[in-house]
Amino acid sequence: MNTTVNQEIVVLGGGYTGVLATVRLARRTRRAKVRITLVNPSDRFVERLRMHQIAAGQQLANRRITELLDGTGARFHRAAATGIDPAARQVTLSDGATLHYDTLVYALGSATDTERVPGVADHAWTLNDPVRAHHFSERLTELAMAGGTVTVVGGGLTGVEAATEIAESHPDLPVTLVAAAEPGSMMGPGARAHLDRAFERLGIVRRIGVQVDKVLPQAIRLSTGELIASDLTLWTAGVRVPPLAADAGIATDATGSVITDATLRSVSHPDVYAIGDAASVVQPFGRLHGTCQSGMPTAAYVADAIARRLRGREVPPFRFGYVHQPVSLGRRDAVIQFTNADDTPKRWYLTGRVAVRYKDIVSGSPWPVFGMSTRMTVPVQFSRGGRRTRDRV
Repeated sequence: MNTTVNQEIVVLGGGYTGVLATVRLARRTRRAKVRITLVNPSDRFVERLRMHQIAAGQQLANRRITELLDGTGARFHRAAATGIDPAARQVTLSDGATLHYDTLVYALGSATDTERVPGVADHAWTLNDPVRAHHFSERLTELAMAGGTVTVVGGGLTGVEAATEIAESHPDLPVTLVAAAEPGSMMGPGARAHLDRAFERLGIVRRIGVQVDKVLPQAIRLSTGELIASDLTLWTAGVRVPPLAADAGIATDATGSVITDATLRSVSHPDVYAIGDAASVVQPFGRLHGTCQSGMPTAAYVADAIARRLRGREVPPFRFGYVHQPVSLGRRDAVIQFTNADDTPKRWYLTGRVAVRYKDIVSGSPWPVFGMSTRMTVPVQFSRGGRRTRDRV
């Protein structure tokens, strides 16, 4: 029996998009002579969407990527990618190994930017790592007993979810949300009003329209010079992507994200596909922003695209349209803003327990989807978007 491998496929990154791309691709190419290797520094699957729950003291299930890949034919290599050589089609790893690829899937995601503002890296906490998030929760408990203050910086969805989760879990702990823009500014007036009522109900103090100039050990300094006391600062403002692609000479945009064509291949290196937060994916209405809602469809699409090309088939262009903006406001409240394909708000929204249930369904753990994807092709996209995702003539 001839077991020669004709295609080496390497997936960099074991987050939402990297794992889905791996298991779906393994399913799609199970009869082909390919070898798929998923590279990630840890075999633990990190649910980035739910890190704020860990930070507030809740426990999440311990998921292992190696257990998921068992029986799929895909391999797992535990290491961090340290370099890409596009000319030699090689990836160097932190353990000294070198992997050759015929096709590379770049799924390294993003992390909170701790370099832009002085003091963030030294004195603020982030939600980049589950171990650090757990340590943050322990500090929260200590602070609640001692009577301190907590500040969450950033008015995006992560900041809103973290601030409300902390305030609900520790009702006697003063929580301040500092943001340059109004939280929920992308929502319609009804959903924004519910968001404001949740802040009021939970006693969250808001400082909106201000910039943080520096983070100090027990305070933050605003650009106005004002100091806000903060015994514990959680930083959720801004993201950065790994420099690996840019350092390798792969075409990237100003953020370092890989610039992709209509089929999510690198415009400079067609043997490299980019998905998720580290990919610059443009639709007729604009660039996709980094969310699981758009990231998971890019992963499923690329797995299918690679499989189709291996069979010599045409690949249709990627199309995506947004459906909703789901935001949890603690464990007992949420707001769901339904949207047009370009992420502008529609009139309809959900709040309260119904919204909590809805968010649990659409934003819960992706692990069941991953498991099903090892056995069948699972739809992961609600909408292809309609008119707003079609090329303008």
